[in-house]
Amino acid sequence: MKKLMILAASAALIASIAVGVNCITSNSVTAAAANVEERGYVSVSASSNKELTPDTAEISISVVTTDTRSMQNATSKNKEISEKVYNAMKSMINTNDKDYVKTTNFNANPRYTYSSNKRIFDRYEVSNTIVIHTKSISKIGDMIDKAISLGATEVSNMSFSLSSYENECDALLSSATKKARAQADTLVKAAGSVITGVKSIDGNCSPNAHTRVMYSMKANMYANTLEADSAAGPSTPIEVGVVKIYANVNTSFFVK
Repeated sequence: MKKLMILAASAALIASIAVGVNCITSNSVTAAAANVEERGYVSVSASSNKELTPDTAEISISVVTTDTRSMQNATSKNKEISEKVYNAMKSMINTNDKDYVKTTNFNANPRYTYSSNKRIFDRYEVSNTIVIHTKSISKIGDMIDKAISLGATEVSNMSFSLSSYENECDALLSSATKKARAQADTLVKAAGSVITGVKSIDGNCSPNAHTRVMYSMKANMYANTLEADSAAGPSTPIEVGVVKIYANVNTSFFVK
């Protein structure tokens, strides 16, 4: 009899504990659900852009020399011309503006022609490429003229850019974000609501393709042009153009 009473009491205690646990869990879920607030939001996109005159130029100047007898001769010729071009370009830049001249590519290879499926040696060829990075844009035409007159054989990959690009991007992103917020305020006010916070925001900034001018000419052809136009000033006109920067933002704001 005592054993039956003890078992009954134990069962009642276990049931009581189980009921208590279930009750606590149920109440917690109900309380959490009550704290979840339905929040509406509005999404707006905006953009800003600006046109600016580039203040930095970069050009590649190459010296290519050949010799049919030895690679050493071709290399010696190239070194002599390249040093003259390098020194002349360095004297025309302003290192205080972080201008620089550097060698970026040097190649020395034998060249072959093919006839009746046979490879025939043609010449030894050596090329050396110098890059000029400068804010002295007004001197670019003179630099090209000087390099070619000293024996450079090709001018290519001319590009113009803006040294203050990052700062300009930051300002445009800020402007676009303010536009987005103003547009969101207008929409929300018209709907009889108010903005309570930011749900999400992302943005990006990019320029249009930088103005590029490509040159590829033989030294003797260019020398004739220099001689013919010497009385008229620089023979290489440079059109810098503009850089247009675009900033776009996508925003979402909580409203109530």
